[in-house]
Amino acid sequence: MANIKVKKGIIAILTGGGDVPGLNPAIRAVTIRAIREGYQVIGIRRGWAGAIDIIRDKKADNSDNYQILTEEIVNKTGATGGTFLHSSRTHPGHVTKVNVPAHLQDKYNAEANDLTPEVLKNLDFLGVDYLIPIGGDDTLSYGVRLYKEGFKVVAIPKTMDNDVPGTEYCIGFSTCVTRTIMMTRSLRTSAGSHERFLVIEVFGRYAGFTAMLPTMAGAANRCVIPEHKFNVERLTELLIEDRHKNPSKYSVVLVSEGAMFEGGEMVFKDMTKDAYGHSKLGGFGDLVSEELKKHSPKYNNGKPIDVINQKLGYLVRCGDPDAIDSVVPMAYGNLALDLLLKGIHGRLIVLKNGRYDNVPIEIVTSAKKFVNVKKYYNTERLRPLYKSFEMMPLFIMTSE
Repeated sequence: MANIKVKKGIIAILTGGGDVPGLNPAIRAVTIRAIREGYQVIGIRRGWAGAIDIIRDKKADNSDNYQILTEEIVNKTGATGGTFLHSSRTHPGHVTKVNVPAHLQDKYNAEANDLTPEVLKNLDFLGVDYLIPIGGDDTLSYGVRLYKEGFKVVAIPKTMDNDVPGTEYCIGFSTCVTRTIMMTRSLRTSAGSHERFLVIEVFGRYAGFTAMLPTMAGAANRCVIPEHKFNVERLTELLIEDRHKNPSKYSVVLVSEGAMFEGGEMVFKDMTKDAYGHSKLGGFGDLVSEELKKHSPKYNNGKPIDVINQKLGYLVRCGDPDAIDSVVPMAYGNLALDLLLKGIHGRLIVLKNGRYDNVPIEIVTSAKKFVNVKKYYNTERLRPLYKSFEMMPLFIMTSE
């Protein structure tokens, strides 16, 4: 199927990093619009992994690496969660020796290898004119690399953490917040039945948006976020205060996986790292739970308070997208095609000031996006800070 040219050209699309609800609607939007505009669409499978594994031989079986997309294919999956193209955390600019494709191992045998020349050759082999990667800042940072190498790239942001810079919204965030609120409210019944603390660990390596929004919506009493190291005795005192005020005698705290105690550091599940240098987080909710129980007698007349400890994890990234993660991906996909039809590339599709827009793709690697603690987080009360919502974006603190 390589080098098949159609009237206007070939567009490739891929999804990288963690799966989120809304990826398939984005793939569908790109594909249907592109086909109707006269383009052929190729889906690169398994993110950047498929882009490096392609064998440049028209007789080779590359079905694990890419597929030709049709309206029939994307209509079957367009309303579902996850990504039917599959995903990976592969970084083509830093491929370990053991992960170099077998057919390239004679050429690339260092401990870390830059396979960008192979990616560019593979895209040329497929006849790809434009590439649309959908991902978080890691996946899109490599999109920036390809753009700087001269390839035509238009990127779409996705991540439940909502921390891609330059945009108020990343695909997956709304469903994550919706699920967090829903499951926190469900878990309240057990916390109330036993008069316990409820500690819920949520995603958020460097940014605390997924803890802040549900707390602001009333799902939790307090939240601790990566942007502010907190005093666990103060958290204990506040949660006991909340518990005493509650007729059902329980209180709730949302804990970002990347949050830290005063004087402490991030808690890692193990020291293995992914292709982008990130160690796997996990277990901070367990530590917070232990500390709350240990310190609770000091603020509860000498009596310890038990804890219900739950890590939401993949429960907030699996399943079907909510309304926002069905509509926004559709718009993002069409916006990407609008740019390509105008011959514009090197852009990131965004929501900015509540309106759809696009910005230079380089913003992905030139900035970081965090909760503005001074503006939105009460460090004394360990909860969101707000005075007025007038002229604020839909998700309040996500515009910076």
